[in-house]
Amino acid sequence: NKILRHVSPAFVEDPVRVLRLARFAARFGFQVASETRELIAQMIANGELQHLVAERVWQELEKALQTKRPSLFFYCLREVGALSTLFPEIDRLFGVSQAAKWHPEVDTGVHVMLVLDQAARLSDDVAVRFAALCHDLGKGTTPSDMLPNHKGHETRSIQLTQELCGRLRVPREISVLAAKVAEFHTQCHVLFELPGAEVLRVMEGLDAFRKPHRFAQYLLAAEADFRGRPGYEQTEMPEKAVFQICFDKVRHITAEPFLQAGLQGPAIRKAIASHRCQIIDDILEPYRKKS
Repeated sequence: NKILRHVSPAFVEDPVRVLRLARFAARFGFQVASETRELIAQMIANGELQHLVAERVWQELEKALQTKRPSLFFYCLREVGALSTLFPEIDRLFGVSQAAKWHPEVDTGVHVMLVLDQAARLSDDVAVRFAALCHDLGKGTTPSDMLPNHKGHETRSIQLTQELCGRLRVPREISVLAAKVAEFHTQCHVLFELPGAEVLRVMEGLDAFRKPHRFAQYLLAAEADFRGRPGYEQTEMPEKAVFQICFDKVRHITAEPFLQAGLQGPAIRKAIASHRCQIIDDILEPYRKKS
């Protein structure tokens, strides 16, 4: 594709075109002319971007997420000063520090953009890419005296993701996955430290036994999170493969043998859960010894 270097102010007349401008930046790559930035600044000052129809914002975001480097969409909006108006949950991530031991990039906003681009490399699924975008939203509201730690950011991320999805009227399946990834992404990274019961809780929380596709989406988003750090872009994530093994081993356990053993009602559910936990613990034991 031809690389565009500038976009004239004439292109940006309708507020929706600010989003389209950023989407084209993600697709083609270009610099925004200074006079165009001035026009957008005036539109923001006039409050024009605050009246965009939610469905139109989602439509442009969804298309931007389908590009090869969707991070450019957000960087462009930030460059022209529109990100804080259109996506404040994402804008406030920039400048928020993380522990350099785990995040060499330090800046949370940079991390989320790296994760988003990794998700785009790993999957064509818009739901996976959107979940990657939202997974750490809670870090933008971490009290400054806690930094660079972000204890409890998962709970805050769930709430902010749900608020964002509600405001943009994001389709239900996409919004549910995003909230679940926000809630459970940390568990995938520390899989080898978890008891079987907690691993099973994640599976059940994802409704994975009824919706195995959602579990696969969750693992892709977690892998993108793992790789979205400088130096980890091509690194394999062993937890992902082991988590998949755990799920494959326990997903087909049925009530039949427990019925034959004479169990009934809640006792069957308890027995199935106990059996699943034991299998998961057995699978994870060798990895726990290594970690």
